[in-house]
Amino acid sequence: MSHSPHTPASPSGTGNSALGEINKKHVLAWASWDWGSAAFNAVMTTFVFTVYLTSDAFGGEDYASRILGYGLALSGLAIALLAPVTGQRSDTGGRRKYWLGVNSIAVAVLTALCFFVYPSPGFLFLGVGLIALATLFSEFAGVNYNAMLGQISTPATVGKISGFGWAMGYVGGIVALALVLVGFVLPENGWFGATAADGLNIRLVAVFSAVWFMAFALPVLFTVPEIPRQPMAAKLGIAGSYGLLFRRIKAIYRTSPHTIFFLLASAVFRDGLAAVFTFGGVIAAGTFGFPLTGVIVFAIAGNVVAALGAVAGGYLDDRVGPKRVIVGSLLGLLAAGTAIFLLGAENHSVLGLTWSGTTTFWVCGLLLCLFVGPAQASSRAYLARLAPRGEEGEYFGLYATTGRAVSFLAPTLFAVCIGIFGAQRFGILGILVVLLAGLLLLLPVKEPREVPTATTPAA
Repeated sequence: MSHSPHTPASPSGTGNSALGEINKKHVLAWASWDWGSAAFNAVMTTFVFTVYLTSDAFGGEDYASRILGYGLALSGLAIALLAPVTGQRSDTGGRRKYWLGVNSIAVAVLTALCFFVYPSPGFLFLGVGLIALATLFSEFAGVNYNAMLGQISTPATVGKISGFGWAMGYVGGIVALALVLVGFVLPENGWFGATAADGLNIRLVAVFSAVWFMAFALPVLFTVPEIPRQPMAAKLGIAGSYGLLFRRIKAIYRTSPHTIFFLLASAVFRDGLAAVFTFGGVIAAGTFGFPLTGVIVFAIAGNVVAALGAVAGGYLDDRVGPKRVIVGSLLGLLAAGTAIFLLGAENHSVLGLTWSGTTTFWVCGLLLCLFVGPAQASSRAYLARLAPRGEEGEYFGLYATTGRAVSFLAPTLFAVCIGIFGAQRFGILGILVVLLAGLLLLLPVKEPREVPTATTPAA
């Protein structure tokens, strides 16, 4: 499939998006999946369940944090090997929505199984294994979900709609976290008889998160049309899919090398962005002494700020371009993260006023949240502008793969820094190194409108 050498491909799909119009019903249904996925991203992997999993009950915060980091790194390796081919096969087979549904169900089931992770060192590997597997299927679902962005947007609105989707995710996280707080964490006897005995309240949060995710994943499965099946679909086996993948990567590099450069740069900085949220709650509890209720309250505030940042970043994206938004966001993240690392949990005197560790985390942590949203949304919009029609799933599969090919970086550096310096706080340093490396790799990459679109071989 070939395209004009200097014009990004038009969005694909059905409805009116290709004609310069958007179907608001499709956009809302699509964004609903982001709202639902917040139950896994915010509640399970960031602010509640992983905080529970890295508590003293599982062998101590330093040991459990290290095991969690390595577990997520292994999950990333599997994603790196499988994501682009699963995206490609869902594209050619006309089953993008089908596989979004299958992978979403897998995430929900694995999340619900976390109910059986009791607060004991013997259950640490079960908990890490379930979270790692759920992360694997969540990424597969994300490949299909992100590929739909081209179906429901236009070249002039892709940044805004991508930002809207991220914002819906953050707001969904706010609502889910608030319900978790008032229904399971704060009361001595919460919903469904939840108490702190044997971690029952947190284990019930896992069931709640699974139901929440699946309920809000349904609208996109019933609303956005499936993409058409391509004739080549029946001819390709698994080996043929990998062969086609390698030919396309070569074609992209030959005619559009800056697309490859962007995939590599974004892989690094997105790993740092993911680590900010994955380990944010863990650091708040372990380094800054936040109780679980304090972590959740911060998470709610952080998601409000992140949602506002994602919306603002989406509008800026359509006006000044995604690269400027990403660079500015990464600089903001580095400044805020460095302040958290240097100031730590100690008290400091500023103009005669006492600046506590709690204040440090609140102020600088909210700044981190403000900049994460625009970087995530603009990165997705950047690639959506480049993906040729009918190949979005494969491109976002490459997006997931390049991200996961280096996804060991932030978790491993987080774990290694803790091991070297003997304190969880130094895990922050590992995350900052990854963010800085991503920024340096991104600086020479051209804007999407300056990048030619690759001519990819059909066979």
